[in-house]
Order: sequence, then C-alpha cells, then structure tokens
Amino acid sequence: MLRLHGIIGRADDRAYARQLHALEHRGGIELLFVPPADAGRKRFRLTTDRGTDCAVSLDRDEELVDGALLYLEPDRAIIARFGEEQVWRLRARDPACALKLGWHAGNLHWRVRFEDDHLIVLLDAPLDTYRARIQPLLDAGEVVERDHV
Repeated sequence: MLRLHGIIGRADDRAYARQLHALEHRGGIELLFVPPADAGRKRFRLTTDRGTDCAVSLDRDEELVDGALLYLEPDRAIIARFGEEQVWRLRARDPACALKLGWHAGNLHWRVRFEDDHLIVLLDAPLDTYRARIQPLLDAGEVVERDHV
C-alpha cells in the first residue's frame, strides 16, 4: 500500500508540465478515480488504474479537486480524477485494420488495454475528442465501436 499525504499541486500547473509530459511518454502516469461519495473525504483508500493500492490522507485545510497531483517521483505520478473511469471499446475489422488502429492509439498516446480482440481505450477527455482522431477508420468500417461505458 502506498501512503499519499497531502496534495502536491495540480496536474495542469506549469511547474509540473515538463515532468508530467515526460512521464506520460514513458507510461508513468497513474490515475486515481475518486467516486463522488469519496470526493469530500479527508481519508480514503482506493486503487489506481494501474493497480496501485493507495491510502490517501489530506490535511483539514486541503480540498481534493479533479486533477490533484498526489504523488510525484522521477518514474511515476498519481493524479486524482473525479468520477468513474470511462472506457471506449473498439474492434478492428481484420489484422491490417488492427495494425492501423494500434498505430493511431500509440501515436496519440492513448492509454489502452486489451480484452480478447478488443482495444479498450481509457478515456481522459470527452469521447468525441477521441472519435475525431480516428473518424476515417470508423467511417470506412475498418474499426467498429462496441460500446462506451
């Protein structure tokens, strides 16, 4: 269990931009999705999207916000996100289309996981933002949307 005490800053603070950008390229960003019921609490325990068990404690004068930077080391950062994790399930028509989809997902630095023959995109922004980036693949039927959760 990783103990996280206090808020370091915000993920969109200029002071952390370079380090967080570098970590993102190396896959070192973990997201801690905080359900609405826990958003106002000063102590809670949750697991990040990468499986790290975290015990979070905040000082009385601290208020957890979406995008709060809770942990920052040279090899990883943990950022709080409010709400449940949203995912987008995609399936390529054939192996050639899967290669195209994989190329796009990699070059766009999408966080993904795989379930059987589906690519699961872990959404950090509105779905339409992601959809616009691969619209030609969707329009051509090379990639099919399965669902959005």
